[in-house]
Amino acid sequence: MIEELHIRSLGVIRDARLPLGPGLTVITGETGAGKTMVVTGLNLLMGERADVGAVRAGDDAAVVEGRLQVADDGPVAARTREAGGDLDEGELLLARTLSTSGRSRAHVGGRSAPVGVLAEISEHLIAVHGQTDQLRLRSGVQQLRVLDAFAGPAVAGDLETYQRLHARWRAVSGEHDHVAGHAAERAREAELLRLGLDEVERVDPQPGEDVALREESERLAHVEVLRTAAATAHEALTGEAAGSEGMGEGGADSRVDAARRALASAGDHDTVLAGFAARAGEVAYLLADLATEVATYAQSLEADPLRLSVVQERRAQLSALVRRHADPADGVAGVLAWAREAAERLLDLDDDGRLEALAKERDELEQELRALAGRLTAARRAAATDLEERVAGELTALAMPSARIEAAVHTGQELGPWGCDSVELLLAAHSGAAPRPLSRGASGGELSRVMLALEVVLAGADPVPTMVFDEVDAGVGGRAAVEIGRRLARLAASTQVVVVTHLAQVAAFADAHLTVVKTDDGSVTESGVVRLDDEGRITELARMLSGRGSGTAHAHAEELLRSSRAEAVQDRAPKRPKAKRAASASRGGAASVGRSSAATSQVAGDTARGSTQKKSRSGSRRTQG
Repeated sequence: MIEELHIRSLGVIRDARLPLGPGLTVITGETGAGKTMVVTGLNLLMGERADVGAVRAGDDAAVVEGRLQVADDGPVAARTREAGGDLDEGELLLARTLSTSGRSRAHVGGRSAPVGVLAEISEHLIAVHGQTDQLRLRSGVQQLRVLDAFAGPAVAGDLETYQRLHARWRAVSGEHDHVAGHAAERAREAELLRLGLDEVERVDPQPGEDVALREESERLAHVEVLRTAAATAHEALTGEAAGSEGMGEGGADSRVDAARRALASAGDHDTVLAGFAARAGEVAYLLADLATEVATYAQSLEADPLRLSVVQERRAQLSALVRRHADPADGVAGVLAWAREAAERLLDLDDDGRLEALAKERDELEQELRALAGRLTAARRAAATDLEERVAGELTALAMPSARIEAAVHTGQELGPWGCDSVELLLAAHSGAAPRPLSRGASGGELSRVMLALEVVLAGADPVPTMVFDEVDAGVGGRAAVEIGRRLARLAASTQVVVVTHLAQVAAFADAHLTVVKTDDGSVTESGVVRLDDEGRITELARMLSGRGSGTAHAHAEELLRSSRAEAVQDRAPKRPKAKRAASASRGGAASVGRSSAATSQVAGDTARGSTQKKSRSGSRRTQG
C-alpha cells in the first residue's frame, strides 16, 4: 500500500505531497491543475519510460518519491534486499529522478538501483489503468495468469503438476538432444580412451614400480663405486679387508673392545664405570653387526649389464605412459588413477541404451503433459465463459450494455510453461463490432470502465495492493457515474484504490478526497495538493456539480455525499444468506438501486435547473440593460 507520494518539479507541480491510505482516495481539481501529473508520477515510480518534457520549466530535474508499506517476507522485500536496499519495519522508500539532460536514476530502499528494479517491484504493488495505458493486463502472459487466478482450484492443482513435469521434460529433452547431437564426438572420445587403456594394459604398470626401478638402475650403473665404498667401510670397522674373518688390529671394533675391557676392569669399584662398560659392549655388538652387513652387501654387488638394460627399457616404457596420461610429478600412481577414471567414462560413453532410455522418458513425460494440458484448456475455457458473463453484467451497470468482453483461449501444439494455451482479452465496444484487443477496442474512457469491470470481477481471485484509475468516468454521467463510484468503493474494500475524476458522483464515494489546487501569478504556474475535510469536500463537490459554489449546488453536494456514504456502508455490510437475499431482491435490492439512481438524477436535475435559472436571470439583466 502507498502511504505517501511526494512529487517535485513535475509538469505544473512544483512541490506536492499526497497522503494516501487504505480504501478509496479520489483526486479532483480544475482542468489543467495537474491531476494527470499525479498518474505520471506514479508511472515514473513504477519504472515506466520517462519523458524529459515532463520536467517543470525552469528546473533541472523532477523527483518522485514514494513511501510504501509492504510485507517483510514478500517478493517485494526479497527483491529490495537483492538490490541492496533496506526496509524499516515493513516501510519501503522508492525514488525516481528525471533530469532535463535525459538521465534517469532510481533508488530502492535507500540504495541506487537500475530503473528496471522499480518495474520489477511495481508488478507486485500497483496496477494503473489510464486513458492510454492499461498496465495491469498489457501482455498475453499476464492475461493468461489472470484467467488462471480467476479459475482458482480448477486450474491451480493441474497447473502446479504440469509445471513440475514440464521442467523435468525440458531437462530430459535437452539431455537427449545433447547426447544425440554429439554422438560423433562421443565415439571419437571413446576410441581415444580405448587406445589409452589398451596401452596401459599392455605395459601393466605396478604401484611404486617406477620408484623401485629408479633405485635399481642407480645401483647397477654404479656397482664399482658402491663396492669400493663398502670395502673401505668394512676395513675401517674391522681393520681387515672385506671377506676375511676375525678381528683385525686398528679397526673400530678392536678399539671399542679395548675400551670395554678397560672400563670393565675397574667397574667393580664404581658403578658409573660399570655402566660405561655395558654401553661400550653394546657399541661393540652394533659395530660387529654393521660390519657383517657391509661385508654381505659388498659380496652381493655384481656388474650385470643385461639387467641394467632391461631396467632402463622398462623405465622408458613407464615414462612414456606418464607423459601421455598423467602429471610427471604423480608418476605411475597418476597413470593408474587416469586408467580408473577412463574406464568409468568409457562405460558412460559406451552405454548404448542411454539414448533410448532418455527418449522413452521424454515421450512418457510428453504424454502426461498433453493430458494435463487438455484438462487445463477445458478448465480455462469454462472460466473464460464465466468471466465474460460476469464482466458483461458489470459493463451493463456502467452504461455499456452492448459491450462485451471475450476471453479467447487459443490452443496450440507446443508445450509451453503454462500449457498449450494462450489467452487474449478482446473487447467489442458496441453491438455489431468485431472483438478487438483491449488497447484498440474502445476509447480511453470506455477502456477505463472496461478495466474497472474486470478488476471488480477479478478482485477476489487476483488482488493487487494498489489500483490507480485515471478518469475512469470520462464520457459518462448520471446513473452510470453513480455505479462507477459504487464499484470503486466496493473494490476499495479489499485493496487501495486511487482515482482521478471529474465527476462529483464518483468523488462522493471516497474515503479520502484530495484536490489539486492551481495558482497562476501570470508567469509561474504551481500546483499543490490539499486533503479536504467534510466541509471542504462539500465545497469541492458543489464546484464539480455546477462549476460554481452556489447555495443550491452546496445543498445538492451535501445530499450527494450523504446518500453515497449510506450506499457505501450498505455495500460493505456483511451479506445475508442467498435464500434470504433472493427473497428480498425485488424489494430491498431494487429499491436501494432505485433510491440511488433517483437521488443522483434529482441532484443532476436540480443542478441543471439551477444553472438554467441563473442563465435566465443573467440574460434578463443583460436585456434590461
